[in-house]
Amino acid sequence: MNMAILLSGGVGSRIHSDVPKQYIHIGGRMLVTYALATLIEASSIDKILIVAEYEWYEIIMADAKKNQISIDKVMGFATPGFNRQASILNGMQEILRQIAPEMLSECLNCNENREDVANNDTVFIHDAARPMLSQKQIRDCFAALAGHDGVMPVLPMKDTVYLSQNGKVVSNLLNRNQIFAGQAPELFRFKKYYQANLALMPDRLASVNGSTEPAVLAGMDIVMIPGDEKNFKITTPEDLERFHSLRSCNMSDF
Repeated sequence: MNMAILLSGGVGSRIHSDVPKQYIHIGGRMLVTYALATLIEASSIDKILIVAEYEWYEIIMADAKKNQISIDKVMGFATPGFNRQASILNGMQEILRQIAPEMLSECLNCNENREDVANNDTVFIHDAARPMLSQKQIRDCFAALAGHDGVMPVLPMKDTVYLSQNGKVVSNLLNRNQIFAGQAPELFRFKKYYQANLALMPDRLASVNGSTEPAVLAGMDIVMIPGDEKNFKITTPEDLERFHSLRSCNMSDF
């Protein structure tokens, strides 16, 4: 089974909005609903778990229904954690509560033969603040997973990249051909990735900077695939305006 976690728990302080950025309305629907619709339409995604604050649960579902988006794949909600990675872990644990509650422990290896969460089951992680997720990107992730433990879309560095030890002077010039910017979505083998996150609890999880970091630390085999320039994260008012403009130019995609 392929389960998706849609992260919608951030506050988006840099947008300076009365509501978190993922709940801003653009074109008659909230940002979160764009990503949700794409996940629902993806044939490779079986179930979707949304991580959001409790007061938004009904509002998200109402917005989906208002925009004629089926919610049959939505298996429920989980509350956000103390950071993004803790939110992912909360989401995975809520999935386990629903399909295999007895596996909510560090002893996943003791259940290798169970069919509840099989070794080939996956978790697909995406951010509500990236509303331009495409069906092609989802297909590319699943196509690349064969023979690996996870998949991460990346973008190459276009500019010259420098290292500064103190943030004031240049310490070194880095080889931009060896440096990549990671994107969401990310796709992982559920069991291995869950164990990788549990291994960092409680303290080390707080310092995780990206979803793939726990997997790398655990020695999981993560393959990189080309990312999508249009699948940018909305962080600033300028990003919001960019999405509005792109959406207006590509109405057939929404």
